Amino acid sequence: MKQVQLATRIDSRIKAAIEKICTSRGLKMNRFIEDALLDKLEEMEDIEDINKIRSEPTRPLAHILDDLKRDGLL
Repeated sequence: MKQVQLATRIDSRIKAAIEKICTSRGLKMNRFIEDALLDKLEEMEDIEDINKIRSEPTRPLAHILDDLKRDGLL
């Protein structure tokens, strides 16, 4: 995968906390930050999916169970 540089300004306390945790656990800071960004992106996608699902029509459980029984799956 092609890598690019990302520059940003963050609170010095956050940077110190990242450095401390990476040092204590033997982690590379670049990898730690990349994993954190990926986790956040996945979380945001999950939230979008949840919002879509909430607007989908629903069926009563009794109807679903009837269909499963009818199809011999229950």
